Amino acid sequence: MKRVITYGTFDLLHYGHINLLRRAKEQGDYLIVALSADEFNWNEKQKKTYFPFEKRKQLLEAIRYVDLVIPEENWEQKITDVKVYHVDKLVMGDDWAGKFDFVEEETGAEVIYLPRTPEISTTQIKKDLNSKE
Repeated sequence: MKRVITYGTFDLLHYGHINLLRRAKEQGDYLIVALSADEFNWNEKQKKTYFPFEKRKQLLEAIRYVDLVIPEENWEQKITDVKVYHVDKLVMGDDWAGKFDFVEEETGAEVIYLPRTPEISTTQIKKDLNSKE
């Protein structure tokens, strides 16, 4: 069984996210999503989410591509997660290209950067939601 892990905030879960999860799942048999905890989002990424961790977790668990959701609480946990969950591949969006190559060097897990879905992004959705017309 090939295990795959991906990381993200997955706020305002949309087609682009689901498409990324589908393509990540195609890389193996078991997909783990490390979902950014609320504190991590705010303290480390300076991102405010529309939905709290538990709601985002419930939504991800409802998607058939996702087998397990775990919290992402710090940047450094990727190495530990790959080892603890016996991960074969780390999959991220290509906007992170090159930033997680160290995981492959330290663990042997393959790192794959998948192209984002160009038609949609959470950043654009939030901008549109907050625009005053």
